[in-house]
Amino acid sequence: MSGPTAPSGAPPTRQTEFEDFVRARSGALCAAAYLLTGDRGLAEDLVQDALARTWRSWKRLHRTANAEAYTRRTMYHLHVSRWRRRKVAEITSEELPERADESGDESETALRVAVHAALLSLPANQRAAIVLRYFEDHTEASAAAILDCPVTTLRSRVQRGLRRLRRSFPDLVLGFAEAPTAAWEREFEHARGESNE
Repeated sequence: MSGPTAPSGAPPTRQTEFEDFVRARSGALCAAAYLLTGDRGLAEDLVQDALARTWRSWKRLHRTANAEAYTRRTMYHLHVSRWRRRKVAEITSEELPERADESGDESETALRVAVHAALLSLPANQRAAIVLRYFEDHTEASAAAILDCPVTTLRSRVQRGLRRLRRSFPDLVLGFAEAPTAAWEREFEHARGESNE
């Protein structure tokens, strides 16, 4: 969005505040949207639609500092709503989501591709719950608030999603006698660490 910039020393306008918000947070929003949609183009469209709604409510949002929470909530709701309307499986990208490591660690790249495919196999509401909890590092309460559901519903979606992943992708489970750990669970932790850097 372009427009006149505020004179030096003048208080920022609503538009410049919104533009600053978009510049600062759109990368993180796109990363979350990609996990939801599995397609970079669809992810960008989802973020743009959510930001357009955020702009329409900016007058009240910027005062309460709730802009990002509102945008994320809108994004998750838009995605789940679109998924329900289509009622078809999402189409995965033919390209790898990221390039192979410069170090040549192809097994890590293969794991990420497999984890991504596993995540895309989930229904939209379970995927949204898992992305919020594992990738976005939200508490149960804040994830439930974003998805506008009770904490018990959020917990149930996460548990059903994790059970489905364990059942559908047993080859991603590493066999440890006492505490079996799934490779995709380790990858979630890895991705969450990267997003917090």
